[in-house]
Amino acid sequence: MSVDRREFLGALAVPFLVPGSQTAPLYDLVVKGGHVIDPDQGLSAVRDVAVSGTRIARVAPDIPAPTARRTIGATGLIVTPGLIDVHVHVYDGVASVAAVADDTSLARGVTTVVDAGSAGATTFQGFRKYIIAPSRTRIYAALNISTVGLTMLNELEDLSLVDPKAAVAVVTAHRDSIVAIKVRLGSGLPHGQDLEVLRRARLASDESGVPLMLHIGGSSSPLDEILRVLRRGDMVTHTLREQPNGVIDAEGRVRDAFVAARERGVWMDVAHGSGNFSWATAERAAAQGWWPDTISSDLHARNTAGPVHDLATTLSKFLLLGLSLEEVVARASSGPAKVYRFPTGCGTLREGAEADVAAFRLSSEPFVFADSRKETRTGARGLVPEVTLRAGEPVGHL
Repeated sequence: MSVDRREFLGALAVPFLVPGSQTAPLYDLVVKGGHVIDPDQGLSAVRDVAVSGTRIARVAPDIPAPTARRTIGATGLIVTPGLIDVHVHVYDGVASVAAVADDTSLARGVTTVVDAGSAGATTFQGFRKYIIAPSRTRIYAALNISTVGLTMLNELEDLSLVDPKAAVAVVTAHRDSIVAIKVRLGSGLPHGQDLEVLRRARLASDESGVPLMLHIGGSSSPLDEILRVLRRGDMVTHTLREQPNGVIDAEGRVRDAFVAARERGVWMDVAHGSGNFSWATAERAAAQGWWPDTISSDLHARNTAGPVHDLATTLSKFLLLGLSLEEVVARASSGPAKVYRFPTGCGTLREGAEADVAAFRLSSEPFVFADSRKETRTGARGLVPEVTLRAGEPVGHL
């Protein structure tokens, strides 16, 4: 029997004893009857998900409700691992564009995020103390190669702030939280300075042992030359932006440099944002069979009202472009989990993994989706977040 949103969010059975037995229930919570998509396990089927404490205890076709203290009915919903968004900005109160992770990510089905360069070497301690530590969202950082991070409009213009030794020292001291070095090669740098900034970022990456996350868009040096610096494990973010610096060249073809980089083991990311996703680019890439490895939002305070809204909306755009639901979920769960040094069990519903779970309604109402230039496409379906579990605890008012 299907359930409506009110029942889903509020109807929690609380049987403290299994009927006919004096033993305590086996599980603390069961998410029951949802269509579970867990690409890490190759699973796409109706299943129940049982949680004990903070861990996934079992995934099975039928886990009787009386075996759990609480039951969340999920019939008709899509149940996934808690999603992973590898490009957000959440240094709220310091970086001018930052959003609040628990409000904009965790409440929308995303349990793990990577802040993409909001903090640099001199500002990371504050980020860790005041943002990472108190947040329910699991937050990691790609450390900006500029020591000041995104506390100024063009953080790479002054080369005295691009300090690889400072970056290496901070990564070494915070390996549990820093997963990459971020270098933002956009417009505004003096001509040719982008290569020097990239050289320093490469040095910091090599010496610290964490990969590069490369922001492309508006650099003065040829993109092909920039991409040649990247190595296995590095990531290009904003790949589907419009010309001149994106995956599609002036003739409408996927750039050879992107193909070569991927063959070297470089990851390709979306990072939609306010200015870095183009329908025309995405459609041309899709027509040539080119898809990103990870789908991220580049969510920040200035795009939560559109065009980004949340990661679920960005994922829905790729349903419109032609990816299957399973392929979309993989690019925001098991895919990102392969890229960075997240804890074992992140992005999966395997038994023993931390119980990060998300449930979405796959709406069949038409969705109008805008890109970064406000060009629109109408999709026949879209993912709508319904509820999140973070370490086994529901987010919101369940």
